[in-house]
Amino acid sequence: MSNSPYRSGVVAIIGPPNAGKSTLLNQLLRQKIAIVTPKPQTTRNRIMGIVTGVDYQMILLDTPGLHQARETINRQMVRIALESLAEADGVLFLADCADMPASKLDSRAEEYRGYLGRVTAPVVLALNKRDKLTPERLLPVIDWYRGLHPFAAIVPISALSGAGIDDLLGELVRLLPEGPQYYPDDIPTDATERFIAAEIIREKIFLLTRDEIPYSTAVVIETFAEGEPVVIQATILVERESQKGILVGQKGKMLATIRRNAVADIEQMLGSRVRLHLWVKVSRNWTANAGILRELGLS
Repeated sequence: MSNSPYRSGVVAIIGPPNAGKSTLLNQLLRQKIAIVTPKPQTTRNRIMGIVTGVDYQMILLDTPGLHQARETINRQMVRIALESLAEADGVLFLADCADMPASKLDSRAEEYRGYLGRVTAPVVLALNKRDKLTPERLLPVIDWYRGLHPFAAIVPISALSGAGIDDLLGELVRLLPEGPQYYPDDIPTDATERFIAAEIIREKIFLLTRDEIPYSTAVVIETFAEGEPVVIQATILVERESQKGILVGQKGKMLATIRRNAVADIEQMLGSRVRLHLWVKVSRNWTANAGILRELGLS
C-alpha cells in the first residue's frame, strides 16, 4: 500500500501531426483506443484515455495534430486541440525527434513557441522515436528544445516499442494535483463502442486508400444493434462521385476489403461476432458543412 497521497487530473497530449500521439496513448493504456496510420492528421476528435495506477488516475486527452490550418475541418481540429489546454492540469508535448536534424529545427521554432505560449500548465516534453537516433545525434535535439520552453522534464521515448514510457509516466504523474479517483479501474476511455467502431472503419480507409481520399471521407454509424452478432450499419461520406468510385472499387472489391479489415478489429474490441454493412454516399463539401461537422463532433 502506497503512503503517497492519491493524485488525479487531466493531461492534454499536443504536438505536430504524425508525431505519434495516438500510438503513445495506446501504449500508455496498454490497449488500442485511438486509431493509428502513417498519414498525418489521422486524429480528428479529442479522445480520452484513462490510466489508473495504485496511487493515481490520469485522464489523457489525445488531440488532433497542431498545424497551420486552412480548410474548415482542419481549423476545427486545431481548435479542439487548443481548447483541451484550458482543462489540463499538465500538458504532454510530443515531438518526433527523428523528424529533422537539429540544424533545421529553427524553421519550426516560431510555430512551436506559438503553441506552447498558450499553455499555462506545466509541460513535459516527450521526444518520440528515440531509437532512430544515436545519443550523439539526440543530444543536440534535446538542447534545442531545452532553449524553446521551460519544460518540467524532457523524456526521450519510443511510443511504438514502449521504451522510456515508465519514465514518462512518472514525470506526468508528478504534474497531477491531489484528488480522488474519478473512474473505475477497468474503464480505459469514455469513448463509446459506436464511436470507436466508426474510427476503426475510418482507419481502414486511411490505410487502404491514398491521395486526398482519406481526408475527404467521414464515417457515420447509422445503427448499432447489440446481439449475437452485433449488427452495424455505417455510411461513408465522400465529397465527389469519383471518390465514391475509388472507395467502392472494381466490382465492390475495395469496399469489401475495408469492411473485412474493420470487422476483424471491431470484433476484437467487442469480443463478439459483427455483421457490418457499409454504404458510400456523396455529400458535396461536407468538410465545410457546419451541420455535418457538428454531427461528427467537430464543431
